[in-house]
Amino acid sequence: MNTVNVLIVEDTITESDALVSVLKQNDFNIVGVANTLKSALNLFYNEKIDIAIIDIFLDERPDGIAFAETINAIPNAAKPFIFLTSSTDRTIFGRAKLTHPYSYLIKPFNELEILYTIERALEKFYDQNDAFLSDDENLVIGNDNLFIKKGKSLKKVHTNDIIYIEVEEKYCNIITEKEKFVILISLVKILELLDPNKFYRTHRNFIVNLQKVEEIVPGDNLIILSGNHKATLSEKYKDITKKIRTLK
Repeated sequence: MNTVNVLIVEDTITESDALVSVLKQNDFNIVGVANTLKSALNLFYNEKIDIAIIDIFLDERPDGIAFAETINAIPNAAKPFIFLTSSTDRTIFGRAKLTHPYSYLIKPFNELEILYTIERALEKFYDQNDAFLSDDENLVIGNDNLFIKKGKSLKKVHTNDIIYIEVEEKYCNIITEKEKFVILISLVKILELLDPNKFYRTHRNFIVNLQKVEEIVPGDNLIILSGNHKATLSEKYKDITKKIRTLK
């Protein structure tokens, strides 16, 4: 699947605009934005759609669920869909669940979470791998975990389990307590995605998890991490000591 055609069903302009912007930046094709049940069905019947992102409430009515129920009933024409809503009502959730969405996400949406969710929905529905990931887009990062492309799947890794990250040319080695991952991404890019309160750059080739630091030896330009791992500490980044509470 080269270009993924997305239908957005959302009646709040600011939220639909934000979603359109994120998806277009990631090379999705937006076939239309519907703000009513009628316009959503019209687009569904008349456009080539691969997946739909649906707000449950349209004009304060759960018409998003009605839309999902309708498209599920169309013989040989059903498409995967994701609910994106601010509703946390258990009754509404129960009704929505009966339509078998591929996910139920709560607003405000997280960019990386929604991209990952779309990919998994497409993979599952069309029974294929790499629905829209290109060769160098093999990492998805959430608030507390990341999904690393490994073989034909994305493997979940808790960020707390990462000890350090080291760059080798165009690749980054992500070292965890149990295994090592090699991904094609720059150190600068991955540092931008990680929580700065947990991860710190100590050298042009190293990022360390501050929670895994066991000893800092400034005179030897050395950081000792859990599991007896070692990282280089350069002069430029010796203010790492300001990130860690110390007693003198």
